[in-house]
Amino acid sequence: MSARQASGTPSSGGFGAVPGRLLGGVRLFLLSLAGVGAIGHLIGWVALTTTLGPTAYVLLAHPESEGARLRSAVTGHVLAIAVGLACLAVFGLWSHPSIAQEHQETVQQIGAEALGVGLTLLLLHLCDAHHPPAAATVLLITSGLSRPGPPLYGLLVGLALVLAIAPLIGMATSRSGRRP
Repeated sequence: MSARQASGTPSSGGFGAVPGRLLGGVRLFLLSLAGVGAIGHLIGWVALTTTLGPTAYVLLAHPESEGARLRSAVTGHVLAIAVGLACLAVFGLWSHPSIAQEHQETVQQIGAEALGVGLTLLLLHLCDAHHPPAAATVLLITSGLSRPGPPLYGLLVGLALVLAIAPLIGMATSRSGRRP
């Protein structure tokens, strides 16, 4: 007998779980890949960024978790964006090339990234808005990958789409009309 069975926790394996997993995968595909990527392409910005994958996953695959609360997700990303932009200003990196362009990080970027993640985590804790993908958002900004201008606009559009569409997809694809 497995530890999961001994504890009384239902097993997530087996053929009975396949339809639920398939439905979850379809929801993630519709939101993450097809919808946001296509809209970003149409408007000419990169809207499908690395922070959206974890955000979509948490919202759709684990809708009952604390990190999937819409309040947590919105608060988390708003705080991360504000902290990231403040760190760019404080460290004089507003117009600095991204780490992808330079192929390395400067001491200032490392400082901005570390301070940005630390402050974001602190603020999420203080606001009781736990949303782990927000740490990726602040790193995208402080590393210069989503710096002010079109890269940041694309990130904002992608986040807005995911945060607006995820609850709708969750409700539309659940059998009872409630989020799974």
